Amino acid sequence: MSSYFTDLAQQYIDGEWRPGTGSWDIIDFNPYDDEKLASVTIATVDEVDAAYRAAERAQKQWAATNPYARRAVFEKVLRLVEDREAEISEAIIAELGGTRLKAAFELHLAKEFLREAVHLSLRPEGRIIPSPVDGKENRVYRVPVGVVGVISPFNFPFLLSLKSVAPALALGNGVVLKPHQDTPIVGGTLIAKLFEDAGLPGGLLNVVVTDVAEIGDAFLEHPVPKVISFTGSDKVGRHVATVCAANFKRSVLELGGNSALVVLDDADVDYAVDAAVFSRFVHQGQVCMAANRVLVDRSVADEFTEKFVAKVKTLKAGDPRDPATVIGPVINSSQADAIAGVVEQAVAEGATVLVRGTTTDNLVEPSVLTDVPADSALLQQEVFGPVAFLVPFDGEEEAVRLVNDTPYGLSGAVHTGDIERGVNFAKRIDTGMFHVNDGTVHDEPIVPFGGEKHSGIGRLNGDTMLDAFTTQKWISVQHGRSGFPF
Repeated sequence: MSSYFTDLAQQYIDGEWRPGTGSWDIIDFNPYDDEKLASVTIATVDEVDAAYRAAERAQKQWAATNPYARRAVFEKVLRLVEDREAEISEAIIAELGGTRLKAAFELHLAKEFLREAVHLSLRPEGRIIPSPVDGKENRVYRVPVGVVGVISPFNFPFLLSLKSVAPALALGNGVVLKPHQDTPIVGGTLIAKLFEDAGLPGGLLNVVVTDVAEIGDAFLEHPVPKVISFTGSDKVGRHVATVCAANFKRSVLELGGNSALVVLDDADVDYAVDAAVFSRFVHQGQVCMAANRVLVDRSVADEFTEKFVAKVKTLKAGDPRDPATVIGPVINSSQADAIAGVVEQAVAEGATVLVRGTTTDNLVEPSVLTDVPADSALLQQEVFGPVAFLVPFDGEEEAVRLVNDTPYGLSGAVHTGDIERGVNFAKRIDTGMFHVNDGTVHDEPIVPFGGEKHSGIGRLNGDTMLDAFTTQKWISVQHGRSGFPF
């Protein structure tokens, strides 16, 4: 495994593997045992420029390539992922502390999205629309934007890099990918290697492993990319959107959340407990759709709380390589410290601790709290770790108000014995996605995925990829002769 990381610890620019020219290295650590996995000399502004220029040069020929021929590349990438699934899984476990269950979940979704990318190459269609001018034909073409910059996060780096990279390439664009500095291999150069081995022409996909401390806003401000696809926090997303707007670029933003899982008075409590525990603690709670808040009708709150706490206490925390482990490490020490700080703040504000997990290095055990003050800032923010807030409510109207009382609007779920009651509840929630009688953490290849409010701008998946990574061009043809006033 160590040689696997070492081989991919380079920049990938214009079809060539090469070291960065920066004066310092990004050190890639295993967050569970602090093993040094790789060292990557950082990319500078010059490398970012070289990557974007390479994508720009290669893109024109790629866009002109028959889409059936483009499709074959994605079929090959899918086969390579299937063939290399075991080693990719080990890389996910090593680099980001994902459990075996999490690695399997991420790889399953990645394969589904690659299957959709195979079809996406053939999806763009043009239109001929009427004109009020006699003899005029209006043609509307769907064309690639040109070059797309992709910035991916550390929590699901393989999936969330592929989720933008594959569709952007399938639709005829060039791509420059900047993975998170904590996951440069799984989120970056591993993907470059797969596409290289699948026969993608050199220059179309470039990976720059770098840091804002080195390049500032060069990745965003560069004149070549027309779209920046960013997945990460709302704080950074606001900056990305501002810089893109100032430089006349489109931004697609998949940002944080503060999702709620709601248990109404007629819910199947045992099932709701299972859904809530998964929705809060999958991948240590480092998921934008995770259920930060679990809202429970007071009539079933005692039963739910007892069963929820009992189930949380069974979650095994430890070595992510152990198949029995459910809770692995968080990504780094600053995240671990931040999560510990959330629990301390809640206790200081008067919250009742039902489960208090310990923190050892980056391994943060689950905590469950209730009686968090209604005006606490903790109920408004995203908590990216294994901390659950149980919030009782009195009746459906209060539940709707509480769910919507947050700057975020990504996902959520409601549990009820009446499906249409659940659908009507979901319609009243200001989110991009909401689920009836299920968990809050879902993604599928052809549904419009994205959030409202501070949770993002735009959608990904399915036909929404056309809106994200292509543009429309009107070409009119005058078959007769126009009349001009002078």
